Amino acid sequence: MIKYNLKCDNEHEFESWFSDSREFDKLNKKKLLECIYCNSKKISKSIMAPMISVNENRVDIQKFKQNLKKEKKELIEIRKFIENNFEYVGKNFSKKVREIYYDKKNNKKIYGTTTESEREQLAAEGIELISIPWINKDN
Repeated sequence: MIKYNLKCDNEHEFESWFSDSREFDKLNKKKLLECIYCNSKKISKSIMAPMISVNENRVDIQKFKQNLKKEKKELIEIRKFIENNFEYVGKNFSKKVREIYYDKKNNKKIYGTTTESEREQLAAEGIELISIPWINKDN
């Protein structure tokens, strides 16, 4: 069994269980899935956090923790680099990135936040973005 976070075209989010990943694809292709809020048949998988089941006999817990610490350290280094070399524009990111993209002489480096909808609109205009997990430096 596998649980997916699902989203309809009206941005409603809900969960559902499937026997395997192929079952979701098969049911969705046949339009047999629908939103529990609005009955929309346009359903997609939403981002979900993975669940990890650890069996101490099969996984070296210390090695797993060391790898997590190493990856966190690398993400913190990426964050520091971005903060030191890019201008933070916050929620104005979509507007600012368009200004830079369409003004070919502008070589400004920026970072900020955007909604999924704004991100899709930017992609449709040919503006590619990179999402980076923003690790809290203190935690």
